Amino acid sequence: MPETPRRKILFLPKWYPDRKADQNGNFIQQHARAVSGFAEVIVLYANADDFSGPNLTEFDYKKDDGIPTLYFYYKKRITGLNFIDKPLKLLLYFACLFRGYRIVERLFGRPDLLHVHVLLRTGLFAWFKCFTSGLPFIITEHWTLYLPQNAHKISRLRKKLTQLVVKKAAAVNTVSEDLKNAMQNLGFRNRNYTVIPNVVDTATFYPENPIVLKPKKELLNVAILNDRAKNQSGLIKAFHKLLPEFPDLELHIIGFGPSEQMLKDLAQEMGLLNKTVFFEGKKEAEEVAEFMRKADVFVLPSFYETFGVVLIEALASGTPVIASKVGGVPEVFTKEQGILIEPGNEENLLEALRFVLQNPEAFPKEKLRKFAVKNYSFDAVGKQFAALYETVLLSTEKPEDAR
Repeated sequence: MPETPRRKILFLPKWYPDRKADQNGNFIQQHARAVSGFAEVIVLYANADDFSGPNLTEFDYKKDDGIPTLYFYYKKRITGLNFIDKPLKLLLYFACLFRGYRIVERLFGRPDLLHVHVLLRTGLFAWFKCFTSGLPFIITEHWTLYLPQNAHKISRLRKKLTQLVVKKAAAVNTVSEDLKNAMQNLGFRNRNYTVIPNVVDTATFYPENPIVLKPKKELLNVAILNDRAKNQSGLIKAFHKLLPEFPDLELHIIGFGPSEQMLKDLAQEMGLLNKTVFFEGKKEAEEVAEFMRKADVFVLPSFYETFGVVLIEALASGTPVIASKVGGVPEVFTKEQGILIEPGNEENLLEALRFVLQNPEAFPKEKLRKFAVKNYSFDAVGKQFAALYETVLLSTEKPEDAR
């Protein structure tokens, strides 16, 4: 049988690591890396930024992990008047995408498919290209905006436009069944909904080998410091109660965000700050992986999640997980890899922590690793996207265009 051709896929992400925020949307970048093993991927990305000079836009081009990536930046402050700057920035955003698309066609040829990551502006552009050029597009959605806790923030206009864009897409992919259901409940209908999970770089996240005897046991949390979503205060309180039973225990929290000072104050009031509770700040992926390898338990006691990429990073590192039974989290792992707890239930969290700390043999590192590789590696996720692309393209190609 002839080999399946390498399709040319143009990624259109709403979020992506750039010069302003090098971790913004890094999970989308990982999707691009996964897909690049099976298709030719180009990324076109535009974002507002502060820069000086007379120009309204700036352009940068580079290859990230071998993936051609076009970065456009447009001025965040133009006149200083928000009611004027807001529509101007929207125009600049689309101007950047149209210019970028022309560059893509000139350098790489016409894409076979547009792959939108996170609505809405990205989807509006893809919708226009589909209408004017017949280019099919698919949508991958990651955003917690569509979950019941946040859906009230969606304006009427945004909801209507989203419904139109989603309906026109050749397929809609969400990272969890829960997010898919949430979007459908909001009236975002499409004939071809699929679920393809997030991905983990198994070359960066891997177990410690050989097993090193440590003087301390460590709990780890990696997340934005937003207590209303991630509930780090609940984790600190549970940790405080657990200390008398496990005096050699430490809690390391990686991340930054609006609740950082409040959480530090809480730890300080309990006499834990920089003694047994450590705020590690922002870390690069390699540094996070090192913490994952050292951790005895990874804990994510969130009030809501669409997926939780950090969970699969922990599993790939051979670290058992404890996470709230919310959103797409129950789809990520089974009782063989960790424990699900009720959100906001401190006693439930304490019970789970005790069990994992007292029974490390219940979660063998090699089995956790094997589970992550099988389900969430570049190869596993890339194959699913390649199959989806082929299904979509074969259904939209005219007979004379078939390859």
